[in-house]
Amino acid sequence: MKTRIALLALLIIAVAGFFIADLDHYFSLAGARALQDEVLVWRTEQPLLLAAIMFVVYVAIAALSLPGAAVMTLLVGASFGLGWGLLIVSFASSIGATLAFLMTRYILRDSVQARFGERLQTINAGVERDGMFYLFSLRLVPVFPFFLINMLMGLTPLKTRQFYWVSQLGMLPGTVIFVNAGSQLSELNSLSGILSPALLASFVLLGIFPFIAKWLLAVIKARRVYAGWQRPAKFDRNLIVIGGGAAGLVSAYIGAAVKAKVTMIEAHKMGGDCLNYGCVPSKALIKTAKVLNQQRHGEAYGLDGSAATFDFRKVMARIKAVIAQIEPHDSIARYTDLGVEVIEGYAKLLDPWTVEITLNSGGTQRLTARAIIIAAGAQPAVPPLPGLDDVDYLTSDTLWDALADQPEAPRRLVVLGGGPIGCELAQAFARLGSAVTQVEMLPRVMMREDEEVASAVTESLSADGVIVLTNTKALRCEQSGGLKQLIVLNAHGEEEAIVFDTLICAVGRSARLTSYGLETLGIDTARTVKTNDYLETIYPNILAAGDVAGPYQFTHVAAHQAWYAAVNGLFGGFKKFKADYSVIPWVTYVDPEVARVGLSEAEATEQGIAYEVSRYGIDDLDRAICDSHAVGFIKVLTVPGKDTILGVCIMGAQAGELLAEYVLAMKHGLGLKKILGTIHSYPSMAEANKYVAGEWQKSHAPEWAYKYLVAFHRWRRG
Repeated sequence: MKTRIALLALLIIAVAGFFIADLDHYFSLAGARALQDEVLVWRTEQPLLLAAIMFVVYVAIAALSLPGAAVMTLLVGASFGLGWGLLIVSFASSIGATLAFLMTRYILRDSVQARFGERLQTINAGVERDGMFYLFSLRLVPVFPFFLINMLMGLTPLKTRQFYWVSQLGMLPGTVIFVNAGSQLSELNSLSGILSPALLASFVLLGIFPFIAKWLLAVIKARRVYAGWQRPAKFDRNLIVIGGGAAGLVSAYIGAAVKAKVTMIEAHKMGGDCLNYGCVPSKALIKTAKVLNQQRHGEAYGLDGSAATFDFRKVMARIKAVIAQIEPHDSIARYTDLGVEVIEGYAKLLDPWTVEITLNSGGTQRLTARAIIIAAGAQPAVPPLPGLDDVDYLTSDTLWDALADQPEAPRRLVVLGGGPIGCELAQAFARLGSAVTQVEMLPRVMMREDEEVASAVTESLSADGVIVLTNTKALRCEQSGGLKQLIVLNAHGEEEAIVFDTLICAVGRSARLTSYGLETLGIDTARTVKTNDYLETIYPNILAAGDVAGPYQFTHVAAHQAWYAAVNGLFGGFKKFKADYSVIPWVTYVDPEVARVGLSEAEATEQGIAYEVSRYGIDDLDRAICDSHAVGFIKVLTVPGKDTILGVCIMGAQAGELLAEYVLAMKHGLGLKKILGTIHSYPSMAEANKYVAGEWQKSHAPEWAYKYLVAFHRWRRG
């Protein structure tokens, strides 16, 4: 730090000395003309010495960001002509610029990145990806201040060698013009004689050339991809959407909203997995299980606790009623009214623009479209366990119909998988009376969460009667004496048999990738449909969104991606938008809920990101105490010494709702101080957000000032 301060002081002294000694006079146009005759004498008598002096002076001017580089270029041109003058100026200016770049980097970059690192993440990522391209464009346009480009680039991650050679190449056209103009130095009255409006316009065109080149490269790349395919002369539709789940519905909605002609193709049920098999039915089941659990523990509310009796068929009937009530939001009728053509059938791509539809009603239909969005969703992953097919296993998709007519919940239930879906189902069925065993091969459930969260979830599951087996690997399924058994390798390395009546596979979901013709077109479908930052496949007019594209399998992310896919598909020829995953929330609806956004402690540690933790126990919150749900915590990760939020984890009642405030704050760069200064209604669960911000404030209070405050108030009392 001392070295940097000393270097900065030397630079300030050098620049100040330059002006105090009135050296800037020599680097004005009048000063250069006055020196011209004397310099020409040196050029005749000692050309090498003059070249060396001019080279060093030029490097110093550029390195110290002093005024006069343009005039110095003219003087070199007047002295040595275009050939040698270009050689001297080109290398001197590039070396000087690089020295300015390095000095800025050494003195300022660390402090600037530390102070504004969160806000500069996007810029840093852009420079790492396209920094040379943007620097080249800036160098081509002399309108942009030479010294400012050097300093700003020094604050970024751009590599020094890249900065040097791009600067040398990018400044060459301007250098040629200025050096050549130097031969007319005695006739120039101002720099405007060089930089005429026409010449400036030429430079601007030169500056935007890289962008034009980039566009042309994209066109050439696209032509290469489309080679061998016959593009239709006209299209039946502007947009075809394959899939009627969250991503497909939002894509079609946006297309219709901007008056495009849109067709959506769905083979099964509108609303996709979330409405019919996932989010909606599971949350309806969880709510019933929660109410039943509250009734069973009525003494917590001053009531007599009792074991409620219920007909499981009515529970399942309620779930169907909930789905039916929400269905109109995603129905064919609604989307038809919005202007979307909905076709029921199976879609297959024949070429980059043509979709063949095998209609559910029989027959086929072919449609062409300028843009196609694949939004086929995902399906439950099923492990390759020997004997699994013989025990009539269920998945999170099939259990709703399979159990709909049973008078009671499964008596002995095995849930295979310790992720969010497995934990939610295990707890809900345990509360509904099932003897549940949950099997997870990893060291703990909820592996994507911090260890303390996973432990708390395990305790909650165990309190509801779930037997949680971790470090336990499922080997095979067997039937013996009329009993179904899951054979596992337990944590002790021994085989163990778990008897069950019903087994639910909840080990994750895999993208639906087959039967859509993607392989025929050469689109990569290793795990998901491979896309770029704009959600485009190798064919810019074929895009993907939702579970089929990844990287997150959340309904809200699918809807978020759908906007980008629809807009890029319809308007990508004019303007494209990169999908933004910077602030992604997720919630696991166990009781108490677990909600998270941004970095967890484990992720921050793994990525080497420094952080501080502010924590508030919800057991101390007035509203939580009133509701007899005083359990859980809020944990906020911040930049050391600052209130900038890196990540939030909430475990407690209504955690998913409480998280929204942090999602908004992180999205718009608001810190904990803003949350602390916001009025929260009393008594509410949302007050917990204010209190954790207060914990941060207390830990960053200026302790040194307190003794002065004590003295101040003593003085005020007289």
